[in-house]
Amino acid sequence: MTTPPTSSLSALAAEHGLVRVGVRPSLPDYVRQVWVRRHFAVALAGSKAYARNQGSYLGQVWAVLTPLLWAGVYLLMFGVVLQTDRGVANYPGFLVIGVFLFHFGSASIQSGSKAVTNNMELIGSLQFPRALLPISAVLAELFTLLPSLLVLTVIVPVTGDPVQWSWLLLPVAVGLMWIFGTGVAFVLARAVAQTRDLARLVPFGLRVLMYGSGVFFSINHYVGNPAVVSVLQRQPIAVYLELGRGALLADVPLSPATWLWGIGWAAVAVVGGFVYFWHAEEKYARG
Repeated sequence: MTTPPTSSLSALAAEHGLVRVGVRPSLPDYVRQVWVRRHFAVALAGSKAYARNQGSYLGQVWAVLTPLLWAGVYLLMFGVVLQTDRGVANYPGFLVIGVFLFHFGSASIQSGSKAVTNNMELIGSLQFPRALLPISAVLAELFTLLPSLLVLTVIVPVTGDPVQWSWLLLPVAVGLMWIFGTGVAFVLARAVAQTRDLARLVPFGLRVLMYGSGVFFSINHYVGNPAVVSVLQRQPIAVYLELGRGALLADVPLSPATWLWGIGWAAVAVVGGFVYFWHAEEKYARG
């Protein structure tokens, strides 16, 4: 039996809408596929967030206890021992908000960076847009953060700040941080999938961000150089901490410029990161 020439087979496949397995779709088609399968990302994120603490006696309580314990440690060291509360009226509230939001941001970046490499078995067995993996990784961290946000609504009044209308802006600030984290996850997920050793550098970068984002202190009151202050205050993690604090604390004013920086960082990260990740779509299955 004579085998039809390759050109004829290609024409036949095209006639019936068949495409080669593993070929990167066009960007509009890719966006459409991600949207159609968005429920898969939500389900995957929910299962990851739920399973994370199920092996312990306290279960999901650890989602709140972990950042609370870190906040207690930092409050003792930076608030009591080192006394870095200068320039902050409600330092416990300032610190807890910073720790909770930074923990969310750093966990999103770290888990997002391994979204491809930690799911090679899933990639090898199912056909789906790989962008769903970093999306679900960051979404799982958002699900984990939600109980902590409820705790914040109790801690902040207890530490001295009244309930005010600006609290309604907290979900917006967290949403922008989530979008930004998803964009960074796209970039790092591709980079780590191509060069595994980069995953070992991510924790060091996050440690630099922790000390350069004003998690424990007011950047205005502890950094002497105005140019350095401007740079630190405009880097994305510091911007989102400022937005979260401004939403909950009366003595942290929020300017329109801060919101514009937050929106801009989120938009650039998610659009640029998504396109960057999409460009290597056909390579992820190769490990």
